[in-house]
Amino acid sequence: MRFDKTRSAGFLTNHLARLFAHHLQARIGPLGLAPAQFMTLLELWETDGLTQAELVTRLDVEQATMANTLNRMARDGLIDRVPHPEDKRARLVRLTDKAKALEGPAKAAAQGINADALAGLSEADRERFLATLNEIIGTLRRR
Repeated sequence: MRFDKTRSAGFLTNHLARLFAHHLQARIGPLGLAPAQFMTLLELWETDGLTQAELVTRLDVEQATMANTLNRMARDGLIDRVPHPEDKRARLVRLTDKAKALEGPAKAAAQGINADALAGLSEADRERFLATLNEIIGTLRRR
């Protein structure tokens, strides 16, 4: 059985994700951020004070991966963990002022990469591409 990687959605999206991560690292690295920290910050910039479990669910990552990312973020002064007011077992992840100050530059870097990557597509094709990606993500989350 022949496997054509140029016709494999999984191979192509993985390759695309690695390319995006490489370019993102080049642009946010000077800000002191790694791609895993950036995706976590995106969630926290949207909703500060999530639990680790909520971040795991929102980002579709393993609990151990999130724990390691949050440990690095705490070490780097990007987050604080505070007791949950209603659940003694949980802690809320809160942004520090340092992390809040990085929102504009980090998002601008990501927007630049997206603009570069999609520059060869018409506006209609960009919208169709993004809608299709969101549909595929939704399908896989439901399985």
